[in-house]
Amino acid sequence: MLIKPKKLQRGDKVATVSLSWGGAGDQELRWRYEQGVERLQTVFGLEVVAMPHSLKGSDYLYEHPEARAEDLMTAFSDESIKAVFSNIGGEDSIRLLPYIDFSVLRDNPKIFIGYSDTTVSHLFCLKAGVSSFYGPAVLVDFSENVEMDPYTIEAVKRTLFSSETIGEIRPPAHWTSEYLEWDIKNKNTRRKVYPNKGYEVLQGSGTVQGRLIGGCFDVLEFVKGTDLWPDHSMWENAILFFETSEETMKPANLRYALRNYAAQGILQKAKGILFAKPYGETYYDEYKQEILTVMKEYGLTDLPILYNVCFGHTEPKCIIPYGALAEINCKKGTFAILESGVEE
Repeated sequence: MLIKPKKLQRGDKVATVSLSWGGAGDQELRWRYEQGVERLQTVFGLEVVAMPHSLKGSDYLYEHPEARAEDLMTAFSDESIKAVFSNIGGEDSIRLLPYIDFSVLRDNPKIFIGYSDTTVSHLFCLKAGVSSFYGPAVLVDFSENVEMDPYTIEAVKRTLFSSETIGEIRPPAHWTSEYLEWDIKNKNTRRKVYPNKGYEVLQGSGTVQGRLIGGCFDVLEFVKGTDLWPDHSMWENAILFFETSEETMKPANLRYALRNYAAQGILQKAKGILFAKPYGETYYDEYKQEILTVMKEYGLTDLPILYNVCFGHTEPKCIIPYGALAEINCKKGTFAILESGVEE
């Protein structure tokens, strides 16, 4: 069982960190960061502090992975800070690994949230035995043009501010992955949204329960073979959650990755799988075919798989707590989290 962090309350102090790409500190994007901070303050009543190196810009942070890691250690070790929000993902947070003190994370459990390349930092927490949250990032969801999506606001409040059981995660009525340049001239331009089809049961029957583990497929490739790769026991009786990034992984590469998980015995250990909506719904049908192909190859055609779940590289998104007990109901086509994400 992973350690659950304490819930957030209005008035709490929270930290923002740039653990991968440092764009939050670049002059032309600073408005975007400040917009996200303003939402954390006004919508959720939080006091926001930027960690010392987090706004030094993308060039500096690329050159100094040790500074990014230091910010994470500082945020966790500071007792006055109750949660840590990732500004944005990127592609190289794996470079932080030599500088992480896992005892700092383990001895100071607190809410940590982000997605994409932040998968690596979630695995830092997992290795330390602490639950973290695959969910919104400051520069994306909290900084959404004009206003935050109500679905995102409700997910944050239900998951991070309440110690009640999270319950059923319903799909949003709409979605967007539209790329709209982060230029201040677009600040008041809403992105196009599209009707959401809801979840699809690709295969399986009945109801299964398991503890949540997963992340971004693209990023998990960085971690294979390292000390961060979860122990086999972590995959046992789990519900896996997988997503692909805005790089829109080719369908064949998804097939190759899934075969690796089968070769490791991970798919065989799982109780079920959640697959996210592909970015922009690119390869929407092709991904489904690849998933079903690999399941057939390995005799896993009874494994429950729920597809088109809104997490990761789509907006709005739900929040997935690592290690929480979850349920897939194939008959109803539903996904629920059966416990709280945080403690009182």
